Amino acid sequence: MNNLFVLIAHHGYLLIFAVVLAEAIGLPVPAALALVAGGAAAAAHSLSLPKALAVAITAMLIGDTLLFILGGYMGWGLLGLLCRLSVNPESCVLRSAESFYKRGKTTLLIAKFIPGVNTMAPPLAGSMRMPPLQFFRFDAAGASLYILAYGGLGFVFRDFLAALTRGFQAASHVFGEVLFVAAIAYTAYRFWLYHKNKVYRVVPRVQVEELARKLQSDEKDKVLILDVRSHGYYDANSERIKGSIRIEPNNLSEELKSIPKDKDIYLYCT
Repeated sequence: MNNLFVLIAHHGYLLIFAVVLAEAIGLPVPAALALVAGGAAAAAHSLSLPKALAVAITAMLIGDTLLFILGGYMGWGLLGLLCRLSVNPESCVLRSAESFYKRGKTTLLIAKFIPGVNTMAPPLAGSMRMPPLQFFRFDAAGASLYILAYGGLGFVFRDFLAALTRGFQAASHVFGEVLFVAAIAYTAYRFWLYHKNKVYRVVPRVQVEELARKLQSDEKDKVLILDVRSHGYYDANSERIKGSIRIEPNNLSEELKSIPKDKDIYLYCT
């Protein structure tokens, strides 16, 4: 933490810009810590607080806008790529989609404060064809709220952070050992989760021709096709497989109550 404060003091605006931009495009870097350090540096008169905040907001909007545009072109392929390091990539995507389903565009106001949703919100908004100006308004408001919160925290509690940093320096040896043990424990936990969820990575699939033959045979009455495209992709006027039933994947607990249990169920998504 002390090294970060020193770097902010010496390289100031450029480092804040780089760290915030990196987090905005999905890289695992501590933008919140950089913002706190920038606020503390501004309180110590090493930086100008208005300039630091403006640089951080600009960096975040550049990163978010880039992901928004790419999300519009690449759809859930980009979301899956951003979630690749997740234990369960599909649940990572669906968790973000569920947030949009429940809160709509206001998700962008709080997305930066929610781990797992912060990076996913802009490309998800792009893939759902949110109007660009509407996205920019809500994303700018959310980015400003996030940056003001952490930058203001560093500015107000500068003396406390300095004392905390001195404490870390005094106990650096013990802190290093604790950090090492914590890293091992976290790695073991992630491995356990990966092993636990491994079975869910295999999704049974069927060829289109096979399903078409069933629909043309005497077994067609035993077949049920569900359209489970996320609400952002679904348009009431869009084409879908004849005879399929539309259900909302983010509201499965209610949707499944009306699904018959005596048929072979086939799903199709985006």
